[in-house]
Amino acid sequence: MGGLKQVEGAGGAPAVSIREQEEYDAIVVGSGMTGGWAGKELCEKGLKVLVLERGYALKHGEYPNEFKQPWEFAYRGRGDRVTYDEHYPIQRLCYAFGEATQHLFVNDTEHPYLNPEDRPYRWIRGYHLGGRSLMWGRQVYRWSDLDFEANAKDGIGVDWPIRYRDIAPWYSYVERFVGISGRAESWPHFPDGEFLPPMEMSCAEEFVKAGIERAYPDRLMTIGRVANLTRPHQGRGPCQYRDQCHRGCSFGGYFSSLSATLPAAQVTGNLTVVTDAIVHSVTYDPRTNRATGVRVIDARSLEDREYTARLVFLCASTLGTAQIMLNSTSERFPDGIGNSSGALGHYLMDHPFQAGANAEIPGLEDQYHYGRRPNGIYIPRFRNLEGSDSDGLGFLRGYGYQGGAGRAGWGRGGGREGLGAELKASLRDPGPWTMWMGGFGEQLPRYDNHVSLDPQRTDRWGIPLLRISAAWSDNELRLLRDASEQAAEMLEAAGCVNIHAYNNPGPPGFAIHEMGTARMGRDPKTSVLNGHNQSHDVPNLFVTDGACMASSAHHNPSLTYMALTARAADYAVEELKRRNL
Repeated sequence: MGGLKQVEGAGGAPAVSIREQEEYDAIVVGSGMTGGWAGKELCEKGLKVLVLERGYALKHGEYPNEFKQPWEFAYRGRGDRVTYDEHYPIQRLCYAFGEATQHLFVNDTEHPYLNPEDRPYRWIRGYHLGGRSLMWGRQVYRWSDLDFEANAKDGIGVDWPIRYRDIAPWYSYVERFVGISGRAESWPHFPDGEFLPPMEMSCAEEFVKAGIERAYPDRLMTIGRVANLTRPHQGRGPCQYRDQCHRGCSFGGYFSSLSATLPAAQVTGNLTVVTDAIVHSVTYDPRTNRATGVRVIDARSLEDREYTARLVFLCASTLGTAQIMLNSTSERFPDGIGNSSGALGHYLMDHPFQAGANAEIPGLEDQYHYGRRPNGIYIPRFRNLEGSDSDGLGFLRGYGYQGGAGRAGWGRGGGREGLGAELKASLRDPGPWTMWMGGFGEQLPRYDNHVSLDPQRTDRWGIPLLRISAAWSDNELRLLRDASEQAAEMLEAAGCVNIHAYNNPGPPGFAIHEMGTARMGRDPKTSVLNGHNQSHDVPNLFVTDGACMASSAHHNPSLTYMALTARAADYAVEELKRRNL
């Protein structure tokens, strides 16, 4: 498909000439987690919607490496290390990157960004239809008022303009469509959701769970809440327990915009999708104080084009949206559209992690597990539950743990000395049970963690390069030290041996949970968006991806993004009906 020369409906609908329809009711920029939801909701409410994707076209079920075995790859799954070093120095660091998935990640040399040498940043990206909804980790957790009230109680950042009661119905709405397997726990500050049957823990995980909860009655260990289906749901097949989700799943066993939201939008007959369409900026009419549409550059031909609509939803990912908004300048908004507050581009956040512990679990050598469960365990936050530094530990907020247990197979012999029959015989039986726990913590919103546009350097499409400047504060580093220490203590209390605590946080960005830069808030003087993800300054402009977040909590944020998007779409359509937009 040739980018802007023709358009194609999601799921392979017939291509039509753009000239047949150049005006739309709504434009959605981005086709990933939030872009798919915005497209679905707006289409189902009767609007003619254009979804723009800067990357290439990709169809659900046509994932080229989904079923390949290691020996079918040129480098047996290990990839061309020379190419990785030269062209994928950032992307190669992602857990989901490899020879089977290289095509889903951007080439870093072709898509540069800038950061100070002393403030490195890892921006993980996938430019194709469906975006990172194809490669995400699928962990989904509701936030609670412990999170939505934290800024106000601590006097940090700005107060969220919503509370849990405002978003709870939308969490439920999204969960019922997505399909989330999990276990209800009735645990404070860890809201239950609308769950499919949970995946099972292994015997080793149950052993550790019992030990931790016996030693720490105020702590919970549960199976991860994950967007993988444990039974057929919404026309999608159940998870096959292959644990290769990041390659794409033709069964639809995990949620993505390609498998779920875009097809739902397509069946309405109201959806148009254009790929290879790089959004340069949002166009603006100062007479009406409204966004009129977007300016787009064809990724292949470099031709310019403008699309018009009554609504514009920016869902291009946190940093992508920030870049578009900052580049959308006018006489009224010389520093970026909707930026009368000066907050645009600031308060960038991610989740500090890579701190925890691992250990061996004795006494279960006669037990084994089968299948490759694409999920792990979760331990919700237990620090500072009364707010501020209520536990007197020298840091604000808290962290939760993800992790899991398993037994090493024959591959562990790769680091051993020896060869031949003796080595093979020693590897016939599985290795010991091991358990790891890794903390994911909250980063505080800080003005000096920010993005801006380079005044001179541009990419191949003439768009100013994004400059990213972010770093962990002492608060995050103290939080990670505690997460490492507590993980080791809990594993010891559970009866584990050979415990190894680690604390090796990489730079921001690597958790792939970037948030902030166009935050929600109550006051137009200090925030970019109101409580419905609507621009304070430009009423028909909405931002529903991670850029909207006013704080980061410690949970994986995708479920909250999706719920906010559905809620914002509902509000926007009602405002259209009232002729307020």
